[in-house]
Amino acid sequence: MSYNILVVDDEKELADVIELYLTADGCTVHKCYTGKEALECIAHTDLDLAILDVMLPDVDGFQICKKIREKFWYPVIMLTAKGTDVDKIMGLTIGADDYITKPFNPLEVAARVKTQLRRYRLYNHSAAEQGEPAREYDIRGLVINRDSHKCFLFGNELQLTPIEFAILWYLCERQGVVVPSEELFEAVWGEKFLQNNNTVMAHIGRLREKMGEPARNPRFIKTV
Repeated sequence: MSYNILVVDDEKELADVIELYLTADGCTVHKCYTGKEALECIAHTDLDLAILDVMLPDVDGFQICKKIREKFWYPVIMLTAKGTDVDKIMGLTIGADDYITKPFNPLEVAARVKTQLRRYRLYNHSAAEQGEPAREYDIRGLVINRDSHKCFLFGNELQLTPIEFAILWYLCERQGVVVPSEELFEAVWGEKFLQNNNTVMAHIGRLREKMGEPARNPRFIKTV
């Protein structure tokens, strides 16, 4: 299967090398050398994965990643010359799936791309395509497994109550779609939703607290 890969780097020679290795694996590569070009490509191209350089002449890679996460869930790999933990945490916090520090071996980039694409299709598409319910979701560092009833955020296990787990699982099943409080209540509690019922938002508040979500600008569970 051919994948559409976005490569954003102002070092043209480096972008060319990455393109060479990815096309050898059967991928179609869309190269951009500025953040503005990248945002145009993101808006008009059906992409399967993005590789973003952090340091760009206009819009940095972090801002591009944030823009992607407003609408899309495909994997994002960050490239940077900086090797500090702060940059890595920043990238993962805003929704990146992986992080590679320059200089790097192009073979490593190609291998990381394959891994991310495999995980993305396995967790978020394969079960649905086969008409079977998904057993696990992996969304930007949030991994939730229905069989083990465990949930991990950036590798750290979250201690969730059964209700909290059911809420988060329901939202993951409908990622990218607005879920009304009434629908969420009736699906999780199995009862008719009554007006002025604050039960859902109270549990959402506790979930956000356990996930370390900022109240005013949450990364995973947003109020629309």
